[in-house]
Amino acid sequence: MGANEVQSAQVLAGKVVLVTGASRGIGYAAAVEAARRGAHVVAVARTVGGLEELDDEIQDLGSSATLVPLDLRDGDAIDRLGAAIFERWGALDGLVANAGQLGVLSPLPHVKPEDFEKVMTVNVTANYRLLRATDLLLRQSAAGRAVFVSSSSARSARPFWGLYAASKAAVDAMAKSYAGEVAQTKIKVNVFYPGAVRTAMRAKAMPGENPETLPKPSDIAPKLIDLLSPSVTESGKLFDMSTGTFGDL
Repeated sequence: MGANEVQSAQVLAGKVVLVTGASRGIGYAAAVEAARRGAHVVAVARTVGGLEELDDEIQDLGSSATLVPLDLRDGDAIDRLGAAIFERWGALDGLVANAGQLGVLSPLPHVKPEDFEKVMTVNVTANYRLLRATDLLLRQSAAGRAVFVSSSSARSARPFWGLYAASKAAVDAMAKSYAGEVAQTKIKVNVFYPGAVRTAMRAKAMPGENPETLPKPSDIAPKLIDLLSPSVTESGKLFDMSTGTFGDL
């Protein structure tokens, strides 16, 4: 590996990156990739076992992580997390808002109120609470970066996908609005559409699909973590893995 490649590989050295939904799937792979590039990863998820496996893999890379078993439906816990990051590091360099719920694929009138509330709480309200808790921390970074993992469902809004689609459309709108609010700061805010990926959520949504035909989370994680680089100048944009390019939100 040449000198430039080494520098590129360690582009997040000394930086603190928060990843939600880090115990499996895209969040797990994103956390590993951030650690590979030198970041200290604050890994948030409900599943302690998955977080411990992640910690082992990150340590094997010679990097480090702080494990945070947390249910994102607990807004007060998110506030405490923000305070803890401030007390320990004083800033946050990267936020990967990845955690999400598929909910049920159903005609909208048949969606149970409790299912609607759960999806909206995890996919929308929790991301608002994360922004509320980390905005000042991102502002303290020399190059704060926030990436929201969303879905093309936000635009396609196919029949029976209304709940999930509405939640992701809300995420896209929040990210675009926030990007405008911080346009005069060093913070860059973007949305990431991963496309079809070999995850448990995808298997639930498409049970008849052959997972071997899909990319693994580790295949797309590098492009996701690229959005945390201090060299990123785009903000308020959408990076779509299906095209490999930025587009407008």
